[in-house]
Amino acid sequence: MPEQARVHNRELLLRMLYREGPRSRADLARRTGLTRVSVSDVVSDLLSDHLVREVGMRAGSRPGKPAMMLEFNEHAYQTVAVDLSHSTLYRGAVLDLGGAVVTRRQVEIAGSAGTDALAKVVGLVRELCQEVTAPLLGIGVGTPGIVDLGGVVLSAPNLGLKDVNLQSVLAEEFACPVHVANDANAAALAERSYAESAADSLLVRVGVGVGAGLLLGGTPVLGSRFAAGEIGHVVVDPDSGRSCVCGKNGCLETWLSTRRIQEDLSEARTEGERDRVLAVAGESLGCVLAPIVAALNVSEIVLSGPQRVLEGPLAAATMETIRQRALTEVHGDIVLRLSELGDDIVLRGATAMVMSQQLGIV
Repeated sequence: MPEQARVHNRELLLRMLYREGPRSRADLARRTGLTRVSVSDVVSDLLSDHLVREVGMRAGSRPGKPAMMLEFNEHAYQTVAVDLSHSTLYRGAVLDLGGAVVTRRQVEIAGSAGTDALAKVVGLVRELCQEVTAPLLGIGVGTPGIVDLGGVVLSAPNLGLKDVNLQSVLAEEFACPVHVANDANAAALAERSYAESAADSLLVRVGVGVGAGLLLGGTPVLGSRFAAGEIGHVVVDPDSGRSCVCGKNGCLETWLSTRRIQEDLSEARTEGERDRVLAVAGESLGCVLAPIVAALNVSEIVLSGPQRVLEGPLAAATMETIRQRALTEVHGDIVLRLSELGDDIVLRGATAMVMSQQLGIV
């Protein structure tokens, strides 16, 4: 339909300007295969919506009139982003479309769960909405647990939430678009949008729990029941005596969540003991990741969480265990690295999520 074609063309041009930087109308027509008339019409709409701005004539010595250059306007809108993945507080921020933080807020969890946790999330979003200084594109939330496509938190044991339609609650309260996703999936989107991760990549998010976000061909993989990446509750050693919030013993999370690993490190008396704690956690992670690497042949694994914990012995043990357990000839060139987006990765992922849903920018 003509209207669908127009939306497609709009998203196509926005993505190109967002990812590739300033281009002229002629450049956009050549790169997309659209006619110059179609490009001109769409650009006029984007200029009216302030999503694109003209930034002057192209420099150079080409014959004829210099072309007017266009760029994506990162300041046209703002988003409210919330990260519920930390063990002691909920973090939030107002961000522009380039992922830059405009202002921050946070609220202590103090053991909150269920309705109390939900009330704190609503309060945090309300504070942030009062700090918005440009048109609000939407609200994005990254939360631990299993989240369906409608923003219903089906299960988040660490937050005491079950079958809570967080997206609907926030949309009704603030009357704007809201998008809710698992925190690891949000973080994977952040890596793709702001750090240019590989198209086939696995991001492991270590926080209150342990989860993974999977991209294949640059597209998030959620699974038939929206639980793809819930690796934190894969049992590594059922005889370990380490009880998990899910009710089982020996889940990966009992070695690798921020709370449990800090408890183990607090008992280490020497540097060698500390390194061994981290190496054991890395070995546990490698045991869980090796079958995923073998099944999907991802080219990159990204670790996101406390850098002082993840770097060094933990990362090395993870990679070594994967190499020992997967076919080296096929998977030996896999890259394992630490995310460079720091503590803001879920916040930036929540912004990327809103931009994907509202503007078609992935």
